[in-house]
Amino acid sequence: MEPFLPFTRPTLDPETVAGVVDTLHSGWLATGPQVAAFEQALADYLGGGRSVRTLSSGTAALETALALADVGPGDEVIVPAMSFAATANVVVRAGARPVFVDVELASRNLDANLMEAAVTPRTKALMPVHFSGLPVDTKALYRLAERHHLRVIEDAAHAIGSSVGEGKIGGSGDLVCFSFHPNKNMTTIEGGALSLTDPALVERLERLRFHGISRTSEGELDVSVAGGKLNLSDVAARIGLGQLKRLDEFNAKRRQLVARYFELLGEDPPGVLPERGAEGHSWHMFTLLLPFEKLGMARAAFQRAMKEKGIGVGIHYPALHLFSLYRAMGYSEGQFPNAERIGRETVTLPLFPTMTIEDVDRVCRALRDTLAGK
Repeated sequence: MEPFLPFTRPTLDPETVAGVVDTLHSGWLATGPQVAAFEQALADYLGGGRSVRTLSSGTAALETALALADVGPGDEVIVPAMSFAATANVVVRAGARPVFVDVELASRNLDANLMEAAVTPRTKALMPVHFSGLPVDTKALYRLAERHHLRVIEDAAHAIGSSVGEGKIGGSGDLVCFSFHPNKNMTTIEGGALSLTDPALVERLERLRFHGISRTSEGELDVSVAGGKLNLSDVAARIGLGQLKRLDEFNAKRRQLVARYFELLGEDPPGVLPERGAEGHSWHMFTLLLPFEKLGMARAAFQRAMKEKGIGVGIHYPALHLFSLYRAMGYSEGQFPNAERIGRETVTLPLFPTMTIEDVDRVCRALRDTLAGK
């Protein structure tokens, strides 16, 4: 029997594992020299003379970015109506209101024109997601932000290694947040990072991520803000250093596998394929929309049938505004038709660097057979 193919799987090489062992033996496990080295390596990779600081998760990066943007009670933040729950939850946790905007059907990204229509006097920030690593239109995004004097928090959880033109996502912009969860293009097991430029905000970030603590030149300790405990460990950072060395290789393999998906599914697509985008797309996921109602099949039944064929299928993502938390805020079905359709029809096919072209062929055969009732 062929091995089970999950929709994603992290790739950890022996050198990185050995580096983790060395770190465990070093006696320095919390934030230390490995974190400093990882932050510098990330800054060098992203370019643009940025400062990069790591945090305990991508969610922590978003929460900290909102704090740096002074988002709080009475404010509104524009977010996509289709994303992972954290995208909107962090806004609520900041005391502000997430204002949902519909996404484009193929790209799954926010459109600047729709964002502009949602701007009110209460709007404090725009928080788009580079869905699956496909960059949003950053030029239009920042023109909109400049017109309305808004902060921009880029949710780049999917987009490490993605680029626009000659520059990488995170190598420019306002506040750019990354995630290094195990299902991302590179991992630190749990972890995230925030890319920014303002030295004053960097200093504030460092206090926010570690109890609000600062020290004088004589080593005296002070607490000036009620910070949290959001720092990354040296063990996690050592994994990140090994992963970052191979990120471009990982992303190149993802593009190769995606090209095969388009080759096999593009001629007679079973549903709506994702937007191909430009060469800078890092392809965190390969998602497509299947018309389950027309097919007379429930998505859960489709997932079971694929699992029986040894193929794991994910769901990325339900429409955010239909969760009970956001219904209680007054959102309802019918407001954001693209997000709702994606939520009903989306399936995520296997995509990770150790897959082979033959694996993609196998997934597509299983997909066609399942939809044909075989």
